[in-house]
Amino acid sequence: MEPENQTEISEFFLQGLSEKPEHQTLLFTMFLSTYLVTIIGNVLIILAIITDSHLHTPMYFFLFNLSLVDILLFSTTVPKMLVNIQTQSRAITFAGCLTQMYAFHLFGTMDSFLLAVMAIDRFVAIVHPLRYLVVMCPRVCGLLLGVSWVITNLQSLIHTCLMVQLTFCASSEISHFFCDLMPLLKLSCSDTHTNKLMIFASGIVMGTSPLSCILLSYIRIFWTVFKIPSARGKWKAFSTCGSHLTVVSLFYGTIFAVYLQPTSPSSSEKDKAVTLMCGVVIPMLNPFIYSLRNKDVKAALGKLISKVAISCPRPEQFLDVYHVPGSLLGARDRQMHPIPYPQGVQSVAGNRDTE
Repeated sequence: MEPENQTEISEFFLQGLSEKPEHQTLLFTMFLSTYLVTIIGNVLIILAIITDSHLHTPMYFFLFNLSLVDILLFSTTVPKMLVNIQTQSRAITFAGCLTQMYAFHLFGTMDSFLLAVMAIDRFVAIVHPLRYLVVMCPRVCGLLLGVSWVITNLQSLIHTCLMVQLTFCASSEISHFFCDLMPLLKLSCSDTHTNKLMIFASGIVMGTSPLSCILLSYIRIFWTVFKIPSARGKWKAFSTCGSHLTVVSLFYGTIFAVYLQPTSPSSSEKDKAVTLMCGVVIPMLNPFIYSLRNKDVKAALGKLISKVAISCPRPEQFLDVYHVPGSLLGARDRQMHPIPYPQGVQSVAGNRDTE
């Protein structure tokens, strides 16, 4: 490439989901509503787990972390897109782009690792129920969670460090609604062989490891459940992992449905579809899946909502606090102060009247 074309850029421009002006209002409304639903739903799950002592178990400890990661994953891409639509500016700085890329791959990979850890939890609970509390002790749960965070942070850090070493001198428009690895590599005029090799290697390790763990866990779970003689016992065992299995099916089913299709020139459209499902739709659905299919979570949410309703003062309680008999107030006070004084308190004007 000629030297005059080696002009580095300091910011990028996100293409977004649509460049048509008539679509922007619809996209803003849709994603703002989705964002609010996701935040509220996952926060309610987190608060329910914190406030209900019956949910202080390994299973709900991992669900707590899954809800937290879903909030962070959703907040990585959607708020920036909403700001860009509202301000009609698609620009993002180079540092902001790398930060967004780091966070998305961190929380996205952590999502799959948490699903794998939750599969291990269900495996121990069903296959070794008598040893469950011993095996899934707080130390083991913390170790599983800590190792997952270290591995996912390391992966994102490697990708980010390799990206920093590249030179971007071509078009500055990213064909995506956020900064991702492959769209960024297409804009680089440096040798990206190492980056692509790292993406391929980490994709195999980070993609197949959690999936293999989930598959092996459920193979043993199904084998154990089928040995249960009564249909009621089988249903009770399956009911404890129904929500998790639904989320896993949605997460990996979307990836396989998109990427196992025949190759086509519209690879960027596939990336957008997977990102929307795994980074937007599934985090929004997770609270509904775990709350509607889980009696314990529904009961905890009911208690939480009841506590909030009881703690909020009713209008009649507010009026009772500020009610004062008419004999304590003079006619002048009633005219000057339409809101009654607290009981036993007289106005300065009232004091003057009595003197």
